Amino acid sequence: MGALETLSIMGMPVHSGTHYADWLLLRQQQGLGAQVITLNAEMAMQADRNPQLKHLIQTIELVIPDGAGIVLYFRLKGKRIRRSPGIELAEALLSAPGERTAFFFGAAPGTAEAAARVWQQRCPHLSVVGTQHGYLTPEDADALVEQLQAKQPQLIFVALGVPRQEFWIAEHRHLCPHSIWVGVGGSFDIWAGTKDRAPAWFCEHHLEWLYRLYQEPWRWRRMLALPKFAIRALTYSGYSDST
Repeated sequence: MGALETLSIMGMPVHSGTHYADWLLLRQQQGLGAQVITLNAEMAMQADRNPQLKHLIQTIELVIPDGAGIVLYFRLKGKRIRRSPGIELAEALLSAPGERTAFFFGAAPGTAEAAARVWQQRCPHLSVVGTQHGYLTPEDADALVEQLQAKQPQLIFVALGVPRQEFWIAEHRHLCPHSIWVGVGGSFDIWAGTKDRAPAWFCEHHLEWLYRLYQEPWRWRRMLALPKFAIRALTYSGYSDST
């Protein structure tokens, strides 16, 4: 398992490596938990405007380069890193050898349950110890806290959208201090079959964002973050290759 290299973009860390799942599972075996953030251009721009989000990204254990814009930025700076989509990291954690417990929280009613069923069928060694949709009543929220405290799942996937899921994890990770917590965005929808992931060709050519725009045209305003990110990242005065 290779060591992770810490790079910097717009004052935020990005951890470059090829075996993130192994790194996280080894950390867990050592009795340590972790929060994972999957950084893309849109989140980087949000963090540039939101000091709380930026501080969170600066202080958690693992930030992976999820977006094509992040990867291309570093290539322009002479650093060849691999894009690591959050959904693929989550899948690697779920399918890793050995018995493991997981909890799925977020998305629309029924989606987390459907995603959990898919993974329980796919990985007999995996035990999903709970699911909860993301539309919580106060009673639901209390019950969720009690479930997490009682069951202490090793993997906790949170699908509430950025940056809500990142803040929610940071606020609640003390409930399960030895767990791996990952904000997974729309991954539950893909696992449940309610949405399709971009075909391999789009992913390999850093065009997953284009396929997503084709599926969800209403996202076009959010895509404006891409050119803004390019300008901001390349002119950011605090750039350093690594820390």
